Amino acid sequence: MMTIGDFSRATRLSAKTLRFYHQVGLLAPARVDPRNGYRRYSTAQIADAQVIRHFRSLDMPVQLIGEVLAADGIEKRNELIAGHLGRLQVQLEVTRAAVAGLQGLLASAQAPPAVTHRSVPAMPALVIRGTIDLTDLGDWYTAATRDLEQVLQRTALRATGARGGLWSTELFLDEHGPAALFVPVASLEVPPAPLGRARLELLPPVDLAVAIHHGTDDTIAEVYGALGEYVTAHELGIDGPIRETYLDEAAGGPATTEIGWPIFRTGH
Repeated sequence: MMTIGDFSRATRLSAKTLRFYHQVGLLAPARVDPRNGYRRYSTAQIADAQVIRHFRSLDMPVQLIGEVLAADGIEKRNELIAGHLGRLQVQLEVTRAAVAGLQGLLASAQAPPAVTHRSVPAMPALVIRGTIDLTDLGDWYTAATRDLEQVLQRTALRATGARGGLWSTELFLDEHGPAALFVPVASLEVPPAPLGRARLELLPPVDLAVAIHHGTDDTIAEVYGALGEYVTAHELGIDGPIRETYLDEAAGGPATTEIGWPIFRTGH
Protein backbone atom coordinates (compact mmCIF):
# COMPACT_ATOMS: atom_id res chain seq x y z
CA MET A 1 0.00 0.00 0.00
CA MET A 2 1.17 3.54 -0.79
CA THR A 3 0.64 6.72 1.20
CA ILE A 4 -1.17 9.50 -0.62
CA GLY A 5 2.17 11.35 -0.82
CA ASP A 6 3.97 8.49 -2.55
CA PHE A 7 0.97 7.85 -4.81
CA SER A 8 0.94 11.54 -5.73
CA ARG A 9 4.62 11.42 -6.64
CA ALA A 10 4.20 8.23 -8.66
CA THR A 11 1.19 9.51 -10.63
CA ARG A 12 1.86 13.28 -10.60
CA LEU A 13 -1.69 13.86 -9.35
CA SER A 14 -2.16 16.31 -6.47
CA ALA A 15 -3.93 15.51 -3.21
CA LYS A 16 -6.75 17.88 -4.23
CA THR A 17 -7.22 16.03 -7.51
CA LEU A 18 -7.09 12.61 -5.83
CA ARG A 19 -9.73 13.69 -3.28
CA PHE A 20 -11.96 14.90 -6.12
CA TYR A 21 -11.61 11.61 -7.99
CA HIS A 22 -12.51 9.80 -4.78
CA GLN A 23 -15.59 11.97 -4.25
CA VAL A 24 -16.93 11.35 -7.75
CA GLY A 25 -16.19 7.62 -7.57
CA LEU A 26 -13.56 7.66 -10.29
CA LEU A 27 -10.53 6.54 -8.27
CA ALA A 28 -11.29 5.47 -4.72
CA PRO A 29 -8.39 4.68 -2.37
CA ALA A 30 -7.78 1.02 -1.74
CA ARG A 31 -8.13 1.69 1.95
CA VAL A 32 -9.24 4.57 4.19
CA ASP A 33 -8.31 4.41 7.86
CA PRO A 34 -11.60 4.78 9.79
CA ARG A 35 -9.80 6.42 12.72
CA ASN A 36 -7.93 9.22 10.99
CA GLY A 37 -9.24 9.19 7.41
CA TYR A 38 -5.78 8.61 5.91
CA ARG A 39 -5.98 7.32 2.36
CA ARG A 40 -3.89 4.41 1.11
CA TYR A 41 -3.52 3.38 -2.52
CA SER A 42 -2.30 0.14 -4.06
CA THR A 43 0.42 0.02 -6.70
CA ALA A 44 -2.12 -1.62 -9.01
CA GLN A 45 -3.99 1.73 -9.10
CA ILE A 46 -1.05 3.57 -10.68
CA ALA A 47 -2.04 2.44 -14.18
CA ASP A 48 -5.64 3.64 -13.75
CA ALA A 49 -4.40 6.96 -12.38
CA GLN A 50 -2.17 7.45 -15.43
CA VAL A 51 -5.05 6.66 -17.77
CA ILE A 52 -7.25 9.18 -15.95
CA ARG A 53 -4.54 11.86 -16.01
CA HIS A 54 -4.00 11.52 -19.76
CA PHE A 55 -7.72 11.46 -20.52
CA ARG A 56 -8.31 14.58 -18.42
CA SER A 57 -5.49 16.30 -20.36
CA LEU A 58 -7.72 15.71 -23.41
CA ASP A 59 -10.73 17.23 -21.62
CA MET A 60 -12.53 13.91 -21.47
CA PRO A 61 -15.54 14.24 -19.12
CA VAL A 62 -15.25 12.48 -15.77
CA GLN A 63 -18.36 10.42 -16.51
CA LEU A 64 -16.89 9.14 -19.78
CA ILE A 65 -13.61 8.27 -18.08
CA GLY A 66 -15.62 6.18 -15.62
CA GLU A 67 -17.24 4.34 -18.52
CA VAL A 68 -13.84 3.69 -20.11
CA LEU A 69 -12.42 2.28 -16.88
CA ALA A 70 -15.52 0.13 -16.35
CA ALA A 71 -15.62 -1.08 -19.96
CA ASP A 72 -15.82 -4.85 -20.41
CA GLY A 73 -12.81 -5.65 -22.58
CA ILE A 74 -10.22 -3.68 -24.51
CA GLU A 75 -12.40 -3.47 -27.64
CA LYS A 76 -15.15 -1.59 -25.84
CA ARG A 77 -12.62 0.61 -24.09
CA ASN A 78 -10.94 1.50 -27.36
CA GLU A 79 -14.33 2.18 -28.95
CA LEU A 80 -15.14 4.74 -26.26
CA ILE A 81 -11.71 6.31 -26.60
CA ALA A 82 -11.93 6.44 -30.37
CA GLY A 83 -15.34 8.13 -30.15
CA HIS A 84 -14.01 10.88 -27.95
CA LEU A 85 -10.96 11.41 -30.16
CA GLY A 86 -13.25 11.73 -33.17
CA ARG A 87 -15.23 14.48 -31.44
CA LEU A 88 -12.05 16.31 -30.51
CA GLN A 89 -10.75 16.18 -34.05
CA VAL A 90 -13.97 17.78 -35.32
CA GLN A 91 -13.77 20.57 -32.72
CA LEU A 92 -10.09 21.45 -32.80
CA GLU A 93 -6.53 20.28 -33.41
CA VAL A 94 -5.67 18.27 -30.32
CA THR A 95 -2.32 19.19 -28.82
CA ARG A 96 0.57 16.95 -29.79
CA ALA A 97 1.53 16.24 -26.20
CA ALA A 98 -1.91 15.01 -25.18
CA VAL A 99 -2.28 12.81 -28.26
CA ALA A 100 1.17 11.30 -27.72
CA GLY A 101 0.29 10.49 -24.12
CA LEU A 102 -2.97 8.82 -25.13
CA GLN A 103 -1.33 6.86 -27.93
CA GLY A 104 1.26 5.59 -25.50
CA LEU A 105 -1.46 4.26 -23.21
CA LEU A 106 -3.28 2.56 -26.09
CA ALA A 107 -0.11 0.92 -27.38
CA SER A 108 0.80 -2.63 -26.48
CA ALA A 109 2.21 -3.02 -22.98
CA GLN A 110 5.97 -2.80 -22.87
CA ALA A 111 8.45 -4.12 -20.33
CA PRO A 112 8.89 -1.72 -17.39
CA PRO A 113 12.11 0.29 -17.33
CA ALA A 114 15.08 -1.23 -15.55
CA VAL A 115 15.59 0.11 -12.04
CA THR A 116 19.03 0.28 -10.44
CA HIS A 117 20.35 1.60 -7.14
CA ARG A 118 22.91 4.38 -6.98
CA SER A 119 24.72 6.10 -4.12
CA VAL A 120 25.32 9.74 -5.04
CA PRO A 121 28.03 11.42 -2.93
CA ALA A 122 27.86 14.97 -1.63
CA MET A 123 28.08 17.27 -4.63
CA PRO A 124 29.22 20.91 -4.97
CA ALA A 125 26.67 22.57 -7.20
CA LEU A 126 25.44 25.86 -8.57
CA VAL A 127 21.78 25.91 -7.54
CA ILE A 128 18.68 27.98 -8.20
CA ARG A 129 15.83 27.33 -5.76
CA GLY A 130 12.25 28.47 -5.66
CA THR A 131 8.82 27.70 -4.26
CA ILE A 132 6.52 27.51 -7.24
CA ASP A 133 3.11 26.42 -8.49
CA LEU A 134 3.13 23.20 -10.47
CA THR A 135 1.46 24.99 -13.39
CA ASP A 136 4.47 27.34 -13.55
CA LEU A 137 7.07 24.56 -13.60
CA GLY A 138 7.78 24.74 -17.34
CA ASP A 139 8.36 28.50 -17.41
CA TRP A 140 10.37 28.39 -14.17
CA TYR A 141 12.55 25.57 -15.53
CA THR A 142 13.27 27.47 -18.75
CA ALA A 143 14.20 30.67 -16.91
CA ALA A 144 16.35 28.87 -14.32
CA THR A 145 18.18 26.93 -17.05
CA ARG A 146 18.96 30.18 -18.85
CA ASP A 147 20.20 31.84 -15.64
CA LEU A 148 22.48 28.91 -14.75
CA GLU A 149 24.00 28.95 -18.24
CA GLN A 150 24.62 32.69 -18.02
CA VAL A 151 26.44 32.32 -14.69
CA LEU A 152 28.66 29.60 -16.14
CA GLN A 153 29.43 31.78 -19.15
CA ARG A 154 30.47 34.87 -17.16
CA THR A 155 32.39 33.18 -14.33
CA ALA A 156 35.27 30.74 -13.94
CA LEU A 157 32.88 28.07 -12.66
CA ARG A 158 32.90 24.93 -14.76
CA ALA A 159 30.22 22.27 -14.88
CA THR A 160 31.44 18.79 -13.93
CA GLY A 161 28.29 16.93 -14.92
CA ALA A 162 24.83 17.17 -16.39
CA ARG A 163 22.23 19.64 -15.14
CA GLY A 164 19.67 18.25 -12.70
CA GLY A 165 16.43 19.11 -10.95
CA LEU A 166 15.07 18.49 -7.45
CA TRP A 167 11.28 18.25 -7.23
CA SER A 168 9.65 18.08 -3.80
CA THR A 169 6.72 15.86 -2.84
CA GLU A 170 4.73 19.02 -2.02
CA LEU A 171 5.09 20.24 -5.59
CA PHE A 172 3.13 17.19 -6.83
CA LEU A 173 0.92 16.65 -3.78
CA ASP A 174 -0.20 20.25 -3.20
CA GLU A 175 0.56 21.67 -6.66
CA HIS A 176 2.83 24.16 -4.86
CA GLY A 177 6.21 23.53 -3.29
CA PRO A 178 10.01 23.75 -3.40
CA ALA A 179 11.89 23.16 -6.63
CA ALA A 180 15.55 23.42 -7.53
CA LEU A 181 17.66 23.30 -10.67
CA PHE A 182 21.39 22.68 -10.32
CA VAL A 183 24.63 22.11 -12.18
CA PRO A 184 27.45 20.19 -10.45
CA VAL A 185 30.69 22.21 -10.27
CA ALA A 186 34.26 21.52 -9.22
CA SER A 187 34.32 23.53 -5.98
CA LEU A 188 32.39 25.92 -3.74
CA GLU A 189 34.87 28.75 -4.21
CA VAL A 190 32.81 31.85 -4.96
CA PRO A 191 33.94 33.58 -8.19
CA PRO A 192 34.32 37.39 -8.32
CA ALA A 193 31.50 37.77 -10.84
CA PRO A 194 27.93 37.97 -9.47
CA LEU A 195 25.86 34.79 -9.34
CA GLY A 196 22.45 36.47 -9.63
CA ARG A 197 19.83 34.34 -7.96
CA ALA A 198 22.03 31.24 -8.12
CA ARG A 199 23.92 29.98 -5.06
CA LEU A 200 26.80 27.60 -4.48
CA GLU A 201 25.73 24.69 -2.27
CA LEU A 202 27.00 21.29 -1.18
CA LEU A 203 24.12 18.97 -2.08
CA PRO A 204 23.90 16.16 0.50
CA PRO A 205 24.62 12.53 -0.36
CA VAL A 206 21.64 10.42 -1.29
CA ASP A 207 20.77 6.88 -2.31
CA LEU A 208 18.45 6.63 -5.28
CA ALA A 209 16.41 4.08 -7.14
CA VAL A 210 17.12 5.11 -10.72
CA ALA A 211 15.35 4.59 -14.04
CA ILE A 212 16.00 6.13 -17.46
CA HIS A 213 13.37 7.84 -19.60
CA HIS A 214 14.06 8.47 -23.28
CA GLY A 215 11.46 10.48 -25.13
CA THR A 216 9.38 13.60 -24.74
CA ASP A 217 7.66 14.74 -21.55
CA ASP A 218 4.46 13.08 -22.79
CA THR A 219 5.65 9.65 -21.64
CA ILE A 220 7.79 10.45 -18.58
CA ALA A 221 4.89 9.69 -16.22
CA GLU A 222 5.18 5.97 -17.06
CA VAL A 223 8.73 5.92 -15.66
CA TYR A 224 7.61 7.80 -12.54
CA GLY A 225 4.90 5.18 -12.06
CA ALA A 226 7.35 2.29 -12.48
CA LEU A 227 9.71 3.81 -9.93
CA GLY A 228 6.88 4.37 -7.46
CA GLU A 229 5.76 0.78 -7.84
CA TYR A 230 9.32 -0.53 -7.44
CA VAL A 231 10.19 1.35 -4.23
CA THR A 232 6.81 0.49 -2.71
CA ALA A 233 7.17 -3.20 -3.52
CA HIS A 234 10.66 -3.26 -1.97
CA GLU A 235 9.71 -0.99 0.98
CA LEU A 236 12.59 1.36 0.18
CA GLY A 237 11.03 4.78 -0.33
CA ILE A 238 11.83 7.68 2.00
CA ASP A 239 10.86 11.34 2.12
CA GLY A 240 12.91 13.57 -0.12
CA PRO A 241 12.81 15.27 -3.49
CA ILE A 242 12.81 13.38 -6.76
CA ARG A 243 16.11 14.01 -8.56
CA GLU A 244 16.10 14.29 -12.33
CA THR A 245 19.36 14.41 -14.29
CA TYR A 246 19.16 15.64 -17.88
CA LEU A 247 21.66 13.47 -19.74
CA ASP A 248 20.66 14.55 -23.23
CA GLU A 249 18.22 17.26 -24.22
CA ALA A 250 16.86 18.18 -27.62
CA ALA A 251 14.67 21.22 -28.12
CA GLY A 252 11.14 19.96 -28.72
CA GLY A 253 12.32 16.40 -29.35
CA PRO A 254 13.19 13.21 -27.47
CA ALA A 255 15.49 13.61 -24.48
CA THR A 256 17.22 11.25 -22.07
CA THR A 257 16.41 11.86 -18.41
CA GLU A 258 17.62 9.89 -15.42
CA ILE A 259 14.97 9.87 -12.68
CA GLY A 260 16.05 9.11 -9.11
CA TRP A 261 13.67 8.29 -6.24
CA PRO A 262 15.23 8.64 -2.75
CA ILE A 263 15.48 5.32 -0.92
CA PHE A 264 16.65 3.98 2.41
CA ARG A 265 20.44 4.02 2.65
CA THR A 266 21.26 0.35 3.13
CA GLY A 267 24.74 -0.79 4.09
CA HIS A 268 25.80 2.55 5.58
